Amino acid sequence: LTMEMKDSGSVVLTAYHPHSPARIPGMEQSFVQDIPPSHSPASRKSLSRCRRINRMLSNESAPPAFSRSNSQASMDSTSMEDFWCEVESIKESREDGSEEAMLLEFKPADEGELEAEWLQDVGLSTLISGAEEEDGQALLSTLTRTQAAAVQKRYNTYTQTLRKKNKHTVRDVRDIFGTSDSSPTFETVPVSPVSSNGIQLPGQKPVWKSVSSKSCLDCGTDKGSTSITEELSYEVSFSESITVLPKTQESSKNQRFKKEDSALPKFIVRKSRFGLTEVGDLSPEDMKKIRYLSLIELTAFYDALGVELKRNRVERVRGRENGLFGVPLTVLLENDQKKVPGIKVPLIFQKLLLKLEETGLETEGILRVPGSASRVKNLHQELEAKFYEDTFDWDQVRNNDAAGLLKMFIRELPSPLFTVEYLPAFVTLVEKISKIKLQLQALHLLIMLMPEANRDTAKAFLQFLKKVVANEGKNKMNLWNVSMIVAPNLFIYKGKRANQQEMQAAATTAHIVRLLIRYQDILWTVPSFLISQVRKMNEAAMNNSKRQLMFDKGVRKLLRRKTMERERPERPEGAVTFPPYLQSDIPEGVIRVYAPLHSKVSMAIQLNSQTKAKDILARFHCENSRGSSQNVRGQIQSLHEIGGNIGQHCLDPDAFMLDVYRANPQAEWVIKPKAS
Repeated sequence: LTMEMKDSGSVVLTAYHPHSPARIPGMEQSFVQDIPPSHSPASRKSLSRCRRINRMLSNESAPPAFSRSNSQASMDSTSMEDFWCEVESIKESREDGSEEAMLLEFKPADEGELEAEWLQDVGLSTLISGAEEEDGQALLSTLTRTQAAAVQKRYNTYTQTLRKKNKHTVRDVRDIFGTSDSSPTFETVPVSPVSSNGIQLPGQKPVWKSVSSKSCLDCGTDKGSTSITEELSYEVSFSESITVLPKTQESSKNQRFKKEDSALPKFIVRKSRFGLTEVGDLSPEDMKKIRYLSLIELTAFYDALGVELKRNRVERVRGRENGLFGVPLTVLLENDQKKVPGIKVPLIFQKLLLKLEETGLETEGILRVPGSASRVKNLHQELEAKFYEDTFDWDQVRNNDAAGLLKMFIRELPSPLFTVEYLPAFVTLVEKISKIKLQLQALHLLIMLMPEANRDTAKAFLQFLKKVVANEGKNKMNLWNVSMIVAPNLFIYKGKRANQQEMQAAATTAHIVRLLIRYQDILWTVPSFLISQVRKMNEAAMNNSKRQLMFDKGVRKLLRRKTMERERPERPEGAVTFPPYLQSDIPEGVIRVYAPLHSKVSMAIQLNSQTKAKDILARFHCENSRGSSQNVRGQIQSLHEIGGNIGQHCLDPDAFMLDVYRANPQAEWVIKPKAS
């Protein structure tokens, strides 16, 4: 079924404005005001009201600014009925006082301020302050051609604005990039493929493993599907791989969605010899650099596509400092970690998911059929009072009420789960970019940008939604049904400042949720070209530090007295200090692996071209099968790469160790449990 524009009863979708909805003329009212008032009870009996909402937002009633010619995507209104019924359910929960909706304030952007904030967000505040900071220099030295052009474009706009305002003298862009024209001439990362998770070695080409069920990340439609299979590459930056603008850019208003799951292509990401890296496999310090590079790459990607990267400027909302609902994720986690150290997803959110996974996955209409508004309100209050005392009776909670509480938790977050700054970017990528592969690449970078607490919580939520879809045969909730129900809970800001434009983006936001659920295994994998840039950034920072030390006379005298000592890199947190008898020089191609939790704590291993991380783990397991405690034998151990040009990296079991060793010969190798 292809969902096209109809002459009546359709939803017209519009472009998503980058600034405050409240500042758009005529768009002051919220979506609550747009929906006709109800005189019927809060139940699904008011199905005709959902249909009236559809008609209200059709091209017959939309104002001229939202005419058919300006729409970005279209869909039959009846296929969006679940979306509007969910919107009505949200409205009713607010009207009966069971839920609070805090107002997000959007700040207007003065000329040049967005560029200044962007430079700060990508870790280049040094370009604004004029200070010679090593981190900024290291970051600039790793950029690709398109990434450098994106930085230079924003810096040019920033400096030109400051000159117009006559604020103060600013550094010329040529002082930053060392160029006499608009093209940066500093050394950038080559466009040719780089080794996955590593450094490009002279004359080395990426080596792909043969196709097998274990050698690739398979993410797409179900088995037996006739959908097209496409291969994704993490070896080259996404922006560098765009050589020709997609033809659909010229006629994006004719974009159409197909509702069937088979309309989505099947994507395969093949493992290179370095394996794949998940978000939790890297240290927080390196993930911070991944975020810097992801925003630069996302901006370059949108520039290459000729699409504006829209962003909201939001006054930070503090939210509540205690309780469960309406509390910032970081505050919830800080409180929960006092009870469960190291926890990454709030306890209340985990418990709601667990309740639904244990008893609700096969419930017909789960998520779609609302629970009792009065029961949900009472459960909400009871949870706030009893949850942390462990006296709340979960057996009393019906599945549909638990689903209502789960959605309420997401809606009441002070800042949306998918952070509000880049919500416009999430919508723009679908409205302006019709090719699924390009949409997925943009989504991938947006996921990398999310704060850790948001990303971990979103991951848990999407894993649950995937399980709901997997039980479609019993719960009657397919991928599109689930996406329509979840979209208004994620993408309409608290129901307070949602305007006509956001309401008309119904099909767009539902499609985005569909992509997030379907391709989640891909989205939580760190692109290897970003890891390669982090390695280069760390190496550049170390080299800068070494050069600075060499100019310090006092340090140079100290170094002369220690010329015979082996130089070792500074160990990051979590690194292992070897006893002196283990710190002797190790021959080329031999690594010493340290396993502090095993009875045999270290072992020298000769690497060859076929040695994998899992082979080393198996060897340690065999050697220590009798001597180690039962506790250690029951834990899942992983091989970690620590130090050198990476902070800490949990290796894929299929990673070929000789390749990883050559990319980071100064690393230390430690077997320990993987961080949960």
